[in-house]
Amino acid sequence: MTTVHTSSLTSLPLLARGKVRDNYAVGKNRLLMVASDRLSAFDVIMGEPIPGKGVLLTQMALFWFDKLGHLCPNHLTGEAPESVVTPAEVPQVTGRSMLVKRLKPIPVEAVVRGYLAGSGWKEYQDSQAVCGVPLPPGLKNASKLPTPIFTPAAKAAVGEHDENISYEQVVKVVGAELAAQIRDLSIRIYEAAAAFALTKGIIIADTKFEFGLDENGTLTLMDEVLTPDSSRYWPVEGYEAAFALGANPPSYDKQFVRDWLEQTLVNGKPWDKTPPAPRVPQDVVEKTAAKYQEALARLTA
Repeated sequence: MTTVHTSSLTSLPLLARGKVRDNYAVGKNRLLMVASDRLSAFDVIMGEPIPGKGVLLTQMALFWFDKLGHLCPNHLTGEAPESVVTPAEVPQVTGRSMLVKRLKPIPVEAVVRGYLAGSGWKEYQDSQAVCGVPLPPGLKNASKLPTPIFTPAAKAAVGEHDENISYEQVVKVVGAELAAQIRDLSIRIYEAAAAFALTKGIIIADTKFEFGLDENGTLTLMDEVLTPDSSRYWPVEGYEAAFALGANPPSYDKQFVRDWLEQTLVNGKPWDKTPPAPRVPQDVVEKTAAKYQEALARLTA
């Protein structure tokens, strides 16, 4: 398998490089999205790739697009990515790319939380709410919420941190009708995915979706969906013990790397979560790759 930290296609115009994906223009109406093996944490790109990660993320996204297709249109064209590059470039795109419709992106991260974790847990400790959504008192780290909540974020540029925003701010950006559609659809997709994952022994604690509008103004699911890069995946069998201790549950996502980074010293001090990132050791790379692989294997078993 070819490891790709940064793709280098010359047959198509490069539009943008994200934290993980490199996007190329295919005519005026399509995009080739290449999922690299880059790893980002705390919105900083690590220098060491995770071999096979881009292939795994793409296969998982395609799995979910197929399973959830009855709930929402998505950006897939159904065409082979290999058909739009030169033969020499095929190894860079095989298995890790999607040929998709070019949409008008909505500049909001549609985050849904079913459990209290990460920035949501920190915000709750300060205000008993997340993104303006009040929550019951007495919740702990990794508590299951009474019902899933929509906690949007403003999409940041590469290297900058997404900022949690209120639903009212989303309304100001996209209007009341579209904001309600995004919120309700995001919760519906999350609930369907979480229910299925639970049958495979996986808790999806939270996730974020991205949407765009097609030429007819139809709300369309885009980018990645329900991957370990955009979601917290917890194995059911480790959750209760961790919750009882107030600790982060074991995970199939980037939490393993985040926890390692939180404990890593740079020049004798905790890393300040700005570039350059500390060098990720080989054993952390291998364990991270294994966690991603196990998540896909369990979901698709």
